[in-house]
Amino acid sequence: MVRAITRLGEKTIEQLEHLGHLTVFLMTVISKLFVFPFRYRAVLQQLYFIGAKSTFVIFLASITIGLALGLNLYVELSRLGVQDRLGTAVSLSIVRELGPVITALMVMGRAGSAICAEVGIMRSDEQLDALECMAIDPFKFLMVPKFWATLISVPLLVAIADVIGVFGGYIAGVVIFDVPYGAYWQGVYTSIDWQHLNMGLIKSLVFALVIVWVATGKGFLLHLDKAGVYGAEGVSRVTTQAVVMGSILILFFNFLVSAFMVA
Repeated sequence: MVRAITRLGEKTIEQLEHLGHLTVFLMTVISKLFVFPFRYRAVLQQLYFIGAKSTFVIFLASITIGLALGLNLYVELSRLGVQDRLGTAVSLSIVRELGPVITALMVMGRAGSAICAEVGIMRSDEQLDALECMAIDPFKFLMVPKFWATLISVPLLVAIADVIGVFGGYIAGVVIFDVPYGAYWQGVYTSIDWQHLNMGLIKSLVFALVIVWVATGKGFLLHLDKAGVYGAEGVSRVTTQAVVMGSILILFFNFLVSAFMVA
């Protein structure tokens, strides 16, 4: 029993220490976000990788979620005789919750894992140490462009996900189940206001910060991993940890933002 409690205490201290390192990493990057000169070309390259190359994945995920949501909500609403409210139910669900969350999870899995692996490999191969030896700030040189690109890309991807998701609900409700065309779009128009759009925007920015923070931080701090594993095994280990941790934090902050903005 004592041994188990000791083990639990050691793990808790270890995780708190790691969280402290990640927090210092985040504060360091934030302090350099507005320091000139900006590496515009590097930001554009990251925008293409994180944003443009994620568009098709977001499209597929959003249209699928919209179709499934429209199908299930129609079945439930038809039992109550209010299937004309399908547009309202679908649009609110997509804009306030599913659009930002699904987009963030997809970006975390596609781009976040790649970013973590890239930074982890640079740490494992001592490329980050080489940059410091050449008096090049790795935070300014590598992390800042990734932060800016993610903070710009994710809100735009969320907007795309919202539109495609609502259209998916339209296909399920209007095309498949013959819900009146005007009733669906009237429900969308009357239900979505600036409060809902602001909630989606705030969530997208929070999720973007979580994604790039966890992805870059876990790779950058590979050398502090208590497992002491480097190379391919170490990189795969921290990449897996980054995806899991990032996904959990996205769901957790989704609840927090919803709770504060709804209350």
